Amino acid sequence: MNDFEEPIEKLIEYFKALPGVGYKTAQRYAFFIIENSKEKAENFANAILEVKNKVKLCRECGNYSTNDLCKICEKRNNQLICVVQEPKDIVSMEKVKSYDGVYHVLFGCINPLENKGPNDIKIKELLSRVQKNNVKEVIMATNPDVEGEATAMYIAKLLKPLGVKVTRLAQGISIGSDIEFADEVTLEKALKSRQEI
Repeated sequence: MNDFEEPIEKLIEYFKALPGVGYKTAQRYAFFIIENSKEKAENFANAILEVKNKVKLCRECGNYSTNDLCKICEKRNNQLICVVQEPKDIVSMEKVKSYDGVYHVLFGCINPLENKGPNDIKIKELLSRVQKNNVKEVIMATNPDVEGEATAMYIAKLLKPLGVKVTRLAQGISIGSDIEFADEVTLEKALKSRQEI
């Protein structure tokens, strides 16, 4: 590590805290900020503050939104819900232009190794939405790994007595991968070939 002036080292440490950013990349980012105009640095800082001040979670689905209801929940068929693990998964699913339902974000999945059980994710909220909106189908789009599969099966068992059709994205998304990294063709195939569970 180099002995930079304290403000530079502090900026490097903040950049290094970003996912996937090591010391060298963080250093490049810090120098980029230093070498650009004060106006650009202020715009960058203001963009971060604006996101923190204005973006909240949609009260219905948990997606990121600047309003109480996100744009998807305002306009779409609320009798078809696609369940995802994180808000970023909605961005990936939206690449499939043919989907006209809404989403439900669990904010994780059941994972005993991380002490995350059914009460630690948004399952109760999903059950409430299903009953309140007379939902016809719930599509389980959790990641196709052990935890995602276990979560999908657990939720399916809770939904079956409610008379709701529960489907799972068809294979096409590799086991052990994240939905976030799937391309739109793979996602569209998986969505169209979903099967009841």
